[in-house]
Amino acid sequence: MTPEEKIQAHVVSVWREQKKFFSIGGREGMLVLTDKHLMFVHKTESKKKWWEAIRQRQTLHFLKSKSIMMTHDGYDENSLKEDLENEKNVELGFDDILDISHKEKDWGSVLFMEYEKNGKHEKHQYSIAQDWVKYPAKEPMKYMRVDWEPFVQYIKNRQKITR
Repeated sequence: MTPEEKIQAHVVSVWREQKKFFSIGGREGMLVLTDKHLMFVHKTESKKKWWEAIRQRQTLHFLKSKSIMMTHDGYDENSLKEDLENEKNVELGFDDILDISHKEKDWGSVLFMEYEKNGKHEKHQYSIAQDWVKYPAKEPMKYMRVDWEPFVQYIKNRQKITR
């Protein structure tokens, strides 16, 4: 992340599942879109109380409006830089993304992404959870319907290499 980068969209309560044969389970985190990068942060230094408040506020926002291009109070570029120090979090340049698309399913909206990072080819699907079950493992119960199109177009418009 460069010093002049600004956050364009920040979505919490994102459920990421790997699209592989025999892939089970997923991971909760946040998607952060900046001027030059897309990040999936699942190890954050943000406090649990902040996360819960923002998650509830985001749910109300998506019930009123489907717009995904939003940001949250209490999480800025400095917070993102701090979170990106953890190498478990994923930072992608737009040209690392081989394919990005979205689709409406019966149960919610899904973002599909295929990328290559550090010689590894990965495919994931991302959806935004509204409700969670915590036992026996944390899994989403209900998903949100959102408009991924502006998010996808923002990335595609900034890619130098198009496929």
